[in-house]
Amino acid sequence: MSEQEVRLYRARRDITVEGLDVPKPIRMFQEACFPDYCLEVIAKLGFVEPTPIQSQGWPMALKGRDLIGIAETGSGKTLAYLLPALVHVSAQPRLVHGEGPIVLVLAPTRELAVQIQEEAVKFGSRANIRSTCIYGGAPKGPQIRDLQRGVEIVIATPGRLIDMLEAQHTNLRRVTYLVLDEADRMLDMGFEPQIRKIVSQIRPDRQTLYWSATWPREVEALARQFLRNPYKVIIGSPDLKANHSINQVVEVVTEVEKYNRLIQLLKELMDGSRILIFMETKKGCDQVTRHLRMDGWPALSIHGDKNQAERDWVLAEFKSGRSPIMTATDVAARGLDVKDIKCVVNYDFPSSLEDYVHRIGRTGRAGAKGTAFTFFTHANAKFAREFIKILQESGQVVTPALSALARSGGAGLGGSGGNFRSRGRGFGNRSLITGSNTVPVSGRRPW
Repeated sequence: MSEQEVRLYRARRDITVEGLDVPKPIRMFQEACFPDYCLEVIAKLGFVEPTPIQSQGWPMALKGRDLIGIAETGSGKTLAYLLPALVHVSAQPRLVHGEGPIVLVLAPTRELAVQIQEEAVKFGSRANIRSTCIYGGAPKGPQIRDLQRGVEIVIATPGRLIDMLEAQHTNLRRVTYLVLDEADRMLDMGFEPQIRKIVSQIRPDRQTLYWSATWPREVEALARQFLRNPYKVIIGSPDLKANHSINQVVEVVTEVEKYNRLIQLLKELMDGSRILIFMETKKGCDQVTRHLRMDGWPALSIHGDKNQAERDWVLAEFKSGRSPIMTATDVAARGLDVKDIKCVVNYDFPSSLEDYVHRIGRTGRAGAKGTAFTFFTHANAKFAREFIKILQESGQVVTPALSALARSGGAGLGGSGGNFRSRGRGFGNRSLITGSNTVPVSGRRPW
């Protein structure tokens, strides 16, 4: 491509790049010079052309340079780093007995780690590139055996990986390709010490790649401590934004109205498609699930207190559609890729707007359309102004009730703040008095 063609290609796909000597994007899979077995798997999976993050991220990663990749959820980030990882492994000397992995992928949750492993197996098995998934909540025995046999790729959550390193079941002396997936979460205050501990054991001449859908400014400074002269590729705006394929419906309600409104939504939406409901706490997750089941709805829950076997089973039931309703804490907000999630319901508003973007990104994946319903209460008013910016950026209707909360900053609404409900796009943008329908089902008090 000429420089003019490159500029036009990037502009049409909303690709922004930073860094010295940035390579041109690729327009077709064949231009990436991946091995034939990769192209065969890509064709078998039915992919037509690279996504924007892949078209620019692949040539960057294949140059061996450090990289920050920012793109919305469901945009193909996993393959954007996995396929270059396979090329990287193929170029290294084979492992000998006692050596650790060549590629290390760190992920914040078990579910995301398992999902990445599934993709690694699809592509790596054809080239005899072995991978394993190391995460807490599952028996250590099989994981230890995999590590001791030798694997080229390790996908891990930080805590369990540190356990394995301290017990000397593996080492990171051969790691030359390090990936942090959902890097903003990996580098938040909870994970930072663990990340530093792991990175300190990896050789300095590694290639490091950071991938996320959101990239808060405070994370940027921290990330650059681990990076050398990185490329940066952003798909869309670098500001926090939601997937434009998702219709976002915001309803201003009181806490006591939430459960009855959820039941109304389920009656309107339930057609066998999957519905994912987010809660802020594990206790709330279990309570809502129990009440849904008592009211005859096929719901299961997933959160950090459940053991891995139960989490795997719940996820399998949800993916298969046998239990089409799943409640979850933010453990399911990142990386969870389930086909045909018709809508996401934010029963509780999350503790950050980054988490909001990740949560609703579980629907509307890979170009599909989706819907997200959000219950917004007086207690959430501190988020209202920034939340409205996200809604406006993605072309959503901002209701009068939400605007009023933003102007007041939550003041002056008192207990009656939820006695009217604003409905966003798709419901005629009307407000209605709730009246007696706030009485709990069977006289039961919602939580």
